[in-house]
Amino acid sequence: MSTIIEPKILKGFRDFLPATEIERKRVIRLLENTFEGYGFVPIDTPVLEYSEVLLGKGSGETDKQMYRFLDNGKRDVALRFDLTIPFARFMAKNRSQLYLPFKRYHINKVWRGENTQKGRYREFTQCDFDIVGTDCASADFEILMMMRRSLGALEVPGCTISLNHRGIFNRFLDVMGLKHQSEDILRTVDKLSKIGREEVFLQLSTVSDADKAGKILDFIQKEDSFTETLSKIESLAGGPAEDTLRLKEIYSYIQELGLEEAFELNPSITRGLDYYTGIVFETFLDDLPSIGSVCSGGRYNNLAGLYTKESLPGVGSSIGLDRLMAGLAELGRSTEKNSHTQLLILNMENSLVGYYHRLAEEFREAGFYCEVYHEPKKFAVQIKFAEAKGIPLVLICGSNEKEAGTVNLKNLKTRESFEGLIPEDALIKAGEIIV
Repeated sequence: MSTIIEPKILKGFRDFLPATEIERKRVIRLLENTFEGYGFVPIDTPVLEYSEVLLGKGSGETDKQMYRFLDNGKRDVALRFDLTIPFARFMAKNRSQLYLPFKRYHINKVWRGENTQKGRYREFTQCDFDIVGTDCASADFEILMMMRRSLGALEVPGCTISLNHRGIFNRFLDVMGLKHQSEDILRTVDKLSKIGREEVFLQLSTVSDADKAGKILDFIQKEDSFTETLSKIESLAGGPAEDTLRLKEIYSYIQELGLEEAFELNPSITRGLDYYTGIVFETFLDDLPSIGSVCSGGRYNNLAGLYTKESLPGVGSSIGLDRLMAGLAELGRSTEKNSHTQLLILNMENSLVGYYHRLAEEFREAGFYCEVYHEPKKFAVQIKFAEAKGIPLVLICGSNEKEAGTVNLKNLKTRESFEGLIPEDALIKAGEIIV
């Protein structure tokens, strides 16, 4: 006797039922349209890379989370844990075939063996967009605008895009005599929204001392406005420099477009990954900050240096699709549905199946999502099927209707019926019902 295998899946991995996957695809299409509207083009990279390609520019913590193993050829390989480092390798390998600046987007799955929680999984989808080959305020600002436009296209309610510059923080730490501990301090500060001010203070105190920990917390405290915050951190970091000038230029663009309310300067935003070198940003849902950043990134001017001697400065951001969708669902902003189908042609007689498919093609050519019920089951069974898929309209046609050249329609939302329609009129009525 055969043994039935339990249909289980790994922790942190998920199946996606139609309603969820339809919504995911809808969101991805909206993002793709937004990215392409700014001149970004799609790419793809392998899910599996040599481990040496992925190691060294994430962070010690991220490196530990990689799914890494020896393949059948005894090669040391790993699943990609983000889309940015594979992109740096992609640029180095394909540079001769690419123009600069190069603007790409990449929407695909990545894997991290981290602790699972709400909106955080071990297999998840990232939506990345980057500009490589230029280091200027205009490119930084375009990424910020893409973040805002993308979240707007998804009708994300109330969100704040926070930005900062790592260079200013690094200069401040240098003034404090803590430059050699910058990575530990940056990672600790990056946890502020997750563990709170008190716990960050305790952790910073172990890295330096209580007095310096207090000064770091004062530095990362934002003021009432962008300009006030910038003035404070500029002073504490030793005065004006390239990093503060970059933020001032970006803010002038923000003012030019009248978007002062859309962005904030938040010195506590540091990003935990080692490869960021300049501006960094994160986006939080105002009504659900506990879920964490749903769109984050920054400038990484040295990342491609692992793979090529050519200077390839870059800036980009990534939308965490699964976390964002979990947040939207919790806020009641998800539009999940079980099918795209708008019209179901019922199977009243098996001898008419060919005719049903002919009618279906006429509706599809007119722009309707249409399907045929394949077997002549009871009317109630076919209606129940349509309702389970959320199909709003059914077409009914037996041999008498076919002989008369007519069809009947039924609106499953209102239960209203329309009988004796010729196909042309049925198309018009279907459009009125579905709209």
